[in-house]
Amino acid sequence: MAPMPFPANRFLGLRTKFVLFFSLILAVACSTVSWYYVEERREAMAVNLQQLGTILLASVVHNEHFQYAGLVAEDRDTLQQFIEGLMAVQDVVYVVITRSDGTVLAQQTKGSRQSSAGLVRSVDYPLYPDSQIAKRLFQSPNTTPLMTRISLSTKIGNRFAWEEIVYDFAMPVLRTAKGDTSLTPFSIQMDEGNTNSSPTRPALVSGVVQIGLTDAHLKHELLTMIGNILVFTALIIGAGALGAYLLTLRITKPLRSLAGVAGQVAEGHSPVPLTPSTRDEVGQLTSMFNLMTHSLQERSIAITANLATIKHQVGQLTTLHQVSAAIVGTLDRSQLLNTILQLLIANLGSTRMFLMLRHRERDTVYVAQIAGVSPDIAEAARHLDVPIQNDGSLQADLLIHGKPLLILSLEAVADRMQPPILDLARRTGVTSFVAVPLQSHNQMLGYLVADRGAQPCTDEDLHMLLTIASHVAAAIDNARAYSHLEELTQHLEQRIAARTQELSIANERLQEQDQRRSMFLSVASHELRTPMTVIRSFADNMRDGIAGPVSEQQLTYLTRIGHNLNRLTRIINQLLDWSRLDSEKEVLCLTPVCVEATALLVADSLRTVAAEKTIALEIVRANGLPAVQGDHDKLEQILWNLIGNAIKFTPPGGRITVDFQTTPDGFVQTSVADTGCGIDPGHVEKPFQEFSKVPSANPSAQGAQLGLFITKSLVTMHRGTIWVESAPGAGSRFYFTVPVASSREDLPQPAPQRDA
Repeated sequence: MAPMPFPANRFLGLRTKFVLFFSLILAVACSTVSWYYVEERREAMAVNLQQLGTILLASVVHNEHFQYAGLVAEDRDTLQQFIEGLMAVQDVVYVVITRSDGTVLAQQTKGSRQSSAGLVRSVDYPLYPDSQIAKRLFQSPNTTPLMTRISLSTKIGNRFAWEEIVYDFAMPVLRTAKGDTSLTPFSIQMDEGNTNSSPTRPALVSGVVQIGLTDAHLKHELLTMIGNILVFTALIIGAGALGAYLLTLRITKPLRSLAGVAGQVAEGHSPVPLTPSTRDEVGQLTSMFNLMTHSLQERSIAITANLATIKHQVGQLTTLHQVSAAIVGTLDRSQLLNTILQLLIANLGSTRMFLMLRHRERDTVYVAQIAGVSPDIAEAARHLDVPIQNDGSLQADLLIHGKPLLILSLEAVADRMQPPILDLARRTGVTSFVAVPLQSHNQMLGYLVADRGAQPCTDEDLHMLLTIASHVAAAIDNARAYSHLEELTQHLEQRIAARTQELSIANERLQEQDQRRSMFLSVASHELRTPMTVIRSFADNMRDGIAGPVSEQQLTYLTRIGHNLNRLTRIINQLLDWSRLDSEKEVLCLTPVCVEATALLVADSLRTVAAEKTIALEIVRANGLPAVQGDHDKLEQILWNLIGNAIKFTPPGGRITVDFQTTPDGFVQTSVADTGCGIDPGHVEKPFQEFSKVPSANPSAQGAQLGLFITKSLVTMHRGTIWVESAPGAGSRFYFTVPVASSREDLPQPAPQRDA
């Protein structure tokens, strides 16, 4: 079969792409090399032209015969001889000799001659050089030629304008007073400075000689060279394109054959194997392509053979999906079993199906659902109840040993079937059937039986029924579990209602006990204050000697009594504060407050206590500290607790410092630092907990362990935070923050700090 034709106008072939690519590479390479060569040649020719003009001009100017016989004596024949000698040079287009007064002695161009002054148009070169060039040399003579670049445009018809460059070389003729020239003939020095006279002899300007050289011949040679290069480049590109064409032809021809065979394979035809034309990669590709087409043919045959099997399995999977959907859709066992049997009969080709379930209490098996039989047989099957015994019967294999069964002939196993089941099978016309056990969570729930009428059952029917049996068993188990769950849920609801009522009664009792506890704490605290005040008064009187002289030992005992009375007072006050916090009776009265002023008031009240232990108490002033939004009494209590706590745990001779600063997030941060015993890192969070026991080097200073808990609660009520930094033996630093007031008010400035 001929290869498939491909439309030629829709895309560029591989052969064309290769030819164009190699041609482009050759064109770029040749153009680059040619341009470089032409540019180098042009620059060299331009330099040679300039050197020629300099040499010609110097040879005339430094010639004594030209100076005295021609220029000084104004011998026009001599001048004409020199001019004709210069004009004989191919590149010279004009020669102009000018006298020292600016008069042109002689001049000539290619195509015309003129010996008088002025401009003369010629056929080839219509203008002589500008007379200003000679005038500049008269004014500033020098010993080096002056080169001027003149651009001329020549039109060829009305289409093309040729730009010609004329290089004008001008040089004054210098002579000394004795008649000697300043330079020897052909002595050319390209000095940049101008020389007006010799050091010993004054130089005189006899005239100016101007020679014009054109680059027309140079450009003509360049054009000829470019034409030759273009022809040579075209030949190289043509040869390269031909080579690329022949090379790609050996590649594209086998590829076209492969493309044609691939088109036949795509259309479903059996292609003719290709014969490799070469032994290179293309030949290997052809051989591998033949092997691939052969493999594709074999796979196509195998796929065709398996399509029927796949279609049948898809039908079975569809049935399985429908059964699974029916199982998920309902938990009613009767409706579920009826739906499953109808689906199996409709999709698997079964004629009749029986679903037998096990009765746990009686240990018997009964017909739970039947499909595909007449109503009278179905009615008779509902009264069937067969005991389960390990007697070697088919029922024992299913329910006790869990073995699936494929029975090709009913009469062959009639002796292994219970008489009621055998009689029911004969009445329904069963000749061959499959039976699988229904097992879930290692429990035999029953078994499922199916037959295909007059057709014998196969292993495929058994395998499909086994797959569905696990889903059916799970559905039956779920339905039973759901039924038990409903009963359990009803029972639990009753128990929950009873427990809820019990909890409500217990909650009411707890609330009543909590109210009694709060009332007891309040009453007990108030009642304890009165006898404590009396005891404190009598102890102070005895210590002051009002009741008579006091011995040193008695004074010691009275001091201890006073110390413990103070400790008991703190505990009672903390219990009262804790009781109010616990009952949520604390309400803040928020106003703009100056924390620094409050700290100074607290410090003044506690200086006496600190002085007793020789503790220095310092309040560090902060300039421009904003007011905070807080309760004045509660802030005073916070500072009282923190500073008082620092005094308790600081040994004699220590120091306590209180400072303030504003945080970027709009809070005023206050810190209380002491030089006390410090806190172990493992217990740094415990001081803020209720009734916490923190190991301390000064256990006699500990109270009810509620002060810092109350302080933290008050700071939290102000929307602030509190924390501590401490280390054993290095003291502690407590921080707390309070938000800045939204609008600052004029507050009284704190009094000047007193020295501790």
